[in-house]
Amino acid sequence: MEINIISNSENETIELGKKIAKNLKQGDIIILSGDLGSGKTKLTEGILSFFNLQDEISSPTFTIVNEYITEKLNIYHFDLYRLNDIDEFEAIGGEEYFEKGVCIIEWGEMIEEILPQDYIKIEFSRNLEDENKRNIKILKK
Repeated sequence: MEINIISNSENETIELGKKIAKNLKQGDIIILSGDLGSGKTKLTEGILSFFNLQDEISSPTFTIVNEYITEKLNIYHFDLYRLNDIDEFEAIGGEEYFEKGVCIIEWGEMIEEILPQDYIKIEFSRNLEDENKRNIKILKK
């Protein structure tokens, strides 16, 4: 399944994250792929705000993973930008998170070969006609 969306602003990307969050369940994995500044963290912000975690969001760039524990669902937000390969992800025990809650993985294309069969991949790209717009492609694997 493939869905193509055009987001006209950061707020629309956040709202898309909230819509996605409504259907998330334990064990879901979301891979976010796209250039720096393309909207990955804004979408994550929307997902977290659905669970009333908007005040806690921070980029996990230096810690690799941020853990958000809620009564409803645990959310693990990874940023693999600084990792070199799958081996580094495995060394930090990344796979152990897959069944513990929802995993949102920025730059996750590097680990696609070790993911469970079902996951969601969301690709972000800039719209060439308008710098505020983003083309977002949602793929259910």
